[in-house]
This record gives sequence, C-alpha cells and structure tokens, in this order.
Amino acid sequence: MVGDSAKGHRVRRGSVAPRVAGQWALWTFAVVNVVVVEALFLTAGPGKNGTLTVARFFGLHAALLMLLQLLLVARLPWLDRRIGMDRLTRWHRWVGFTLLWTLLTHAVLVVLGYARLDGASMPETFLALGGVPASLLGMLAAAVVVLVAAVSTGYLRRRLRYETWHALHLLLYLAVGLSFAHQLLETTTFGASGSALAYWWALWSSAFGALVWGRLVVPVWRNSYHRFRVAAVVPESDAVVSVYVTGRHLDRLPARAGQFCVWRFPGHHHWWSANPFSLSAAPDGRSLRLTARAAGTTSAGLRHLAVGTRVFMEGPYGAFTSLHRTRPGALLIAGGVGITPVRALLEEHTSGDVVVLYRVRSAEDAVLIGEVRELLGARGGRLHLLTGRTAEGAGPFEPDGLRALVTDITERDVYVCGPPAMTSAVLGALRTLRVPGRQVHAEKFSLA
Repeated sequence: MVGDSAKGHRVRRGSVAPRVAGQWALWTFAVVNVVVVEALFLTAGPGKNGTLTVARFFGLHAALLMLLQLLLVARLPWLDRRIGMDRLTRWHRWVGFTLLWTLLTHAVLVVLGYARLDGASMPETFLALGGVPASLLGMLAAAVVVLVAAVSTGYLRRRLRYETWHALHLLLYLAVGLSFAHQLLETTTFGASGSALAYWWALWSSAFGALVWGRLVVPVWRNSYHRFRVAAVVPESDAVVSVYVTGRHLDRLPARAGQFCVWRFPGHHHWWSANPFSLSAAPDGRSLRLTARAAGTTSAGLRHLAVGTRVFMEGPYGAFTSLHRTRPGALLIAGGVGITPVRALLEEHTSGDVVVLYRVRSAEDAVLIGEVRELLGARGGRLHLLTGRTAEGAGPFEPDGLRALVTDITERDVYVCGPPAMTSAVLGALRTLRVPGRQVHAEKFSLA
C-alpha cells in the first residue's frame, strides 16, 4: 500500500506528503491569480462612481472563482491522485456557493451604481441594462448560476434523480460561456493594457484547456488505446456481482489499488447511465475487476452483461491509495460493499502489520470475505468481522470501541470506506482519539 508504483512499496518519510503537494499547488495557483487580478484592478483606475468600482471588484473575483471551478472539476490525473475526486468535488461545491454570492453582489452593485449615475430607480435601471448586450449576457450567466445553486441545495438535491440533477448542473458550462462573452464586451479592466488582456486570455485558455484535457481528451484516448471489453461476469452472491474487464496494454494504464472508475456499458445500458465502481482487485496489467451490489437499474443489470461487451471507462480516479501511506502499520475499515477497495489495497500491503474491521449486517452479507481472509492469512494480518444492525451495535466505531479493537490505532494509517453514516462516525472517533489527520484516508466513491 505504499510508494508510487505497485512494486517496491515503502513508507514515505522526510518528504512532502502527496496530498500536501497537491493542495499547495492548487491554492498557490489560486492565491497568485488573486494577487494579479487585484493588482490589475487597482491599476485600472476608478469606475464611473464608487459603487460601480466596487461592483467591478466583485465581478473580477467572480470570474476568478468560475475559473477555479473549472479547474476543480477538470479531473486532472496529477491533482486527482494527490487530492482525490471526493475532496475536489467538495471544494467545488463550496467554491460554487461562494461564486453565487459574489456574483449576486456584483449584479446588485452594478444595478445600484447605474441607478445612482442616471438618477433612476433600480427596476428601471435593471430593465434598461437588459437592452445592453454585455449586461444581458452577464444577467443570463447569473440566472443560470442561481438555478444550478438552487437545485444543488440539500433539500432539492435529495429529491432529484441523479441524471436530472446532473443534466441541470451541466448548464454551468453555458454560464461559463456567457460569462466569458460578457467579459470580452466589458473591457473596463482587461482592455486597459495589452499585458492585462494577454493575461486574461491565457488564464481562460488554461482553464478551458485543463477541462477539455481531463474530461474529454484523456478518457477518449484511453478507451481508444486500451479497447476495454467484458472478459467475465462472476456472481458473488444473490445481490453482488464481479465483472472482469480486459483490454490492450493494460500494463500501461496508470491504475492503483484503491481507486475507482466511472463505468459505462453502452451496448447494455443507455450511454448516460454511468456508475462509479471501485477496483476490487489490484490491477495486474492483464485485467481490471469491479464488484458491485445491486442498488439500481444499472448495477442490478451487470450480472446479465455478455462476455465481449464493449466498455467505456473514465478514470482511474481517487486518492484512496498506498501513495498516501505514512506508517508501517495500517487499519482498514470497511462497511458493506466498501470492502472492495480495501480488498484491493490488501494485495499491495506486503510489509507492516495490518488489521481489517469489516462491518456488515450478517456474516452472509460479507462480500469477498474468503479473499480477504486469504490475503490476511498470507500477510499475518487480523480480521474483525463486526455484524449486527447499526442501531444494535454502534459501539465498535465509538472511540473506546476502536481503541479496544486496535490498541495502537494512533500509530497506524487508517483507511475508511463505507456508507456515509458509518464513515462519518469513524472519522469523528478518529478525531477524538487524536489520530493525526495525515494518517487518515477516506473517500466517497461517487460522482456528486
């Protein structure tokens, strides 16, 4: 579970942690560009009045937040392996709500500023600005952002099908295009000098380029190169199935145990039916394996896949890997089908003591338990199979329960994968036990 490749794993010592390196790179990019934008703002001179000057300040920072949003969802491999899609998506969400309020502040101040300038009411000014192409584009961009933010609130998000929410969320790309056109027409700051205009074009080109590269070029190239197909379908139980996927040159696919991929089976389901499933076995250069529980139409239908079915795969994604290991010993905690990435990680754990806590309702629900026991037996590890409903046995994941099961827990790397409620309980207990944050690794294997 350690190191940069599947061979020669070792615990990282004395070097910058991959997660820290990724975060430093991302936030250095953000801070440097904030400084540049504010310098350009200050040197561009005042606006037509004080209110419009402040409005321009918020508008520039709204544009910068929009560019950061593109970078956070670009799924750039280097960033994803170090930070993880789960954390990047969470940041994307909070940056998105910050963008919403920054954009609304900018819009209100623009209307207020022109209302004061023209001696008109705000409603009259709003309607008048709607007849100006640059302002109209900005208004439409703001309206789209407000719509997407509304459907992304917890209340509405829980009541929408993922496909519906995702389709609405894609409207943000329209908002980005409208915003870019709005800025080209509103040249108050970046038209002030050739260097400012060149900088703004370079920034937008980089953001769009990163998005196209990570979301389009890399997936299309990998699928064209590797030509993934179903090699075998193996039922693990009445509700769980494993699918083996083969292809060309899989030894060159940069996949690691613990990662997940977004899988599509176009000949079996609609193109837009995509599911994130983690790799349930360490990549061996010959095949990939995913193991899924029947939780919806797509996952339930996997057992009916025909051998030879073409597969379109995006990824691999995620930072739930041995790249982030810091200690010789490890504690792997899994709940339900969350055992799949844990089982894959066990194949890479060739040194140091390892303990697995596997939480299921009953022993019959313990997916891949035979493989887990075999791997632990070969490595001298220990397994605690924790059965019972959550309401009957929350104890094992309370601080005292974890300490009783693994007395040296603060000296281990801890990997956690399971249902959200279980994961939250475990992470809370680890904080109470003062397990250092750099030793805790958890990731949700989901698209949103």
